[in-house]
Amino acid sequence: MAVHVVTGTDEGRVAEASTRLFEKLKPEGGDDFANEIIEGQASNAEDAYQIAVRTVEGLQTVGFFGGGKVVWLRGANFTGSDRTSEAERAKTGVETLLETLKAGLPEGVTFLLSTNALDKRRAFYKWLSKNAELKSYDRIDISKEGWEENVAALAGKEAEKRGLELSGSAMELFVQRAGADSRQISNELEKLDLYLGDQRREVSEGDVRTMVPVSHKGVIWEISRALEKKDAPHTLALIDQQLAKDENAVGLVKAAVIPTVRNLFYAKIAVSDGIPLSNYKKFQAALEQLPPERRDLLPKKKDGKVNAWGLFSSAQKAKRFSLTQLQRNLEACLEADRALVTTSQDHRVVLHQLAVKLCT
Repeated sequence: MAVHVVTGTDEGRVAEASTRLFEKLKPEGGDDFANEIIEGQASNAEDAYQIAVRTVEGLQTVGFFGGGKVVWLRGANFTGSDRTSEAERAKTGVETLLETLKAGLPEGVTFLLSTNALDKRRAFYKWLSKNAELKSYDRIDISKEGWEENVAALAGKEAEKRGLELSGSAMELFVQRAGADSRQISNELEKLDLYLGDQRREVSEGDVRTMVPVSHKGVIWEISRALEKKDAPHTLALIDQQLAKDENAVGLVKAAVIPTVRNLFYAKIAVSDGIPLSNYKKFQAALEQLPPERRDLLPKKKDGKVNAWGLFSSAQKAKRFSLTQLQRNLEACLEADRALVTTSQDHRVVLHQLAVKLCT
């Protein structure tokens, strides 16, 4: 295959994967000076056109000493659907590049494209999808059920590379603070690695609190944990902090409150079925063995499997609540959501009243 594409919304993984691929594609014993790396960051449409033209020239020029060569258009930002990419001059550049690829590359010439934006509606993408080796690395979607488990798996692999042990409450806190971007995950693990030094390899929850800053998602997690502990004063203080930053009240309820109460409710149901809490893998396996009518009640991930990570995290905390309390709390969330959306009540008052009810 003479054409390779590495794309996706996860900038860190795209950069890492494309660098590895470039090193792999370079001809053995070839002339390193013959290979070309063309930076694809265009500041405007004319710049995008010129970058595309330089790429075409590189593809049509054989190496000084013969043999193979790789032309890498690195980090192209004009193949998506943004303002620059939609400009006619940028489109002309991409179309010129496409025609060059369609015509066939000289023998021994390989083209590598790395980009975080590739518009699937365009002829350029459609041709690449059929004629290139295309690898995609998208950022984990934190709006989907089960995102925490996916981030934990990624963080676990990166931690293992550094000889770090990250599990239990430390992993849970790290996932919520670091977020879903692989580059950010790698950076935060690097900081933890340096912080622990050679003396200790097991990362504690305290280490994470010390070294990993609280992101917006981390604040949402802190509100959820305060609600699980029935810590009304801390919950109210966190809510006020977010409102002072002009955080949307409806967004707070939907992101921090409703998922927490819902997971506690479902975790309570799962525990009542005798699901073991001592080990995550056993917990996950037991959930999948539940009768279909019970399993169908539980929140699912995109692949249709039960969101075991969220339920396992909530199961221990659910002991503080009765099933009746959790049913009442779900109703309270519904009432608060309606009040925020359909009435003119003060949002701060609505959120405070809801927090107090949930922590009682």
